[in-house]
Amino acid sequence: MLLSFLKIKAVVNGREIYPLSNTKPVVIPVGANNPRIVITDGYHITTPLKLVYNELPVYCFKVACAISDRQLLFGFLMMAGLYLSGFYTGLLVLKVFSFIPLIYLLTFYYLNRKEFIRLIPVTN
Repeated sequence: MLLSFLKIKAVVNGREIYPLSNTKPVVIPVGANNPRIVITDGYHITTPLKLVYNELPVYCFKVACAISDRQLLFGFLMMAGLYLSGFYTGLLVLKVFSFIPLIYLLTFYYLNRKEFIRLIPVTN
């Protein structure tokens, strides 16, 4: 779900840029052998992946985020629950603790640049 907010692009050999969609697969034609593919959103970047034509004529990959949808949902529910508890009880400590999931997610987003977006091979 988090990847739907980012504009994810595939960069082939540092020159050709292909925008990736959440709903449709993208076919990237590659003319030369041993292309290097990188997935980026402008801030995060994956490590370059070198493909070899001798193994398979077609490669399938899935782009995933290091923060899963379950973690995002749990963080939101925890943040809302702590804030509402602090709001109704009047305890400032609970309101302050409600920002911990947000701080965790933002820290993970900004400090793990190389590991935030993952390129996972899909076997057919």
